[in-house]
Amino acid sequence: MPPQDTPPQDTLPEAPDFLTAFNAASRKDAEAMLRPCADIPRWCNEVAAARPFATAGELLSFAELAAPDFTETEIDAALARHPRIGDRPEGSGTEASLSCTEQESVTGLEHVQDRLHAGNRAYEDRFGRVFLIRAAGRSAEDILTVLEERLQHTDTEEIPVIAAQLRDIAILRLEGLLST
Repeated sequence: MPPQDTPPQDTLPEAPDFLTAFNAASRKDAEAMLRPCADIPRWCNEVAAARPFATAGELLSFAELAAPDFTETEIDAALARHPRIGDRPEGSGTEASLSCTEQESVTGLEHVQDRLHAGNRAYEDRFGRVFLIRAAGRSAEDILTVLEERLQHTDTEEIPVIAAQLRDIAILRLEGLLST
């Protein structure tokens, strides 16, 4: 049988998965790949600098521990791109798509929308930034309960809570990218 120049169609290599592409990317491109997860340059830089990762689990573990002390300035910069909970994100990029998926439990529920909008306004008046919560896996009622609880926080109490929520969202989004 003569040698084949190309393998049969069903054995052609698949397009590289996220981990393979991330490990192979330039530093700048790797950082850009992480931005939809959390637009915190220091976090993106630390994770990209630690490549290559042997497994998705290794990447997720490192990403969860990277830049453990998000500053208030970093949080505010990252939140500038986050839609209010219950609002549809603007744009059509990866970050907007991920946000839509995360907020599925709270969109389209008119009776909840009014309460969320009022809570968002109260939170923004109180803290000067959008209310951020990992919405994925939470009911609209749970989100409203947490929002009301967090309105009772001091500024000092709220910053680490926001940082933890931002990190949870980043890891959730990175898991999503790794599974595509």
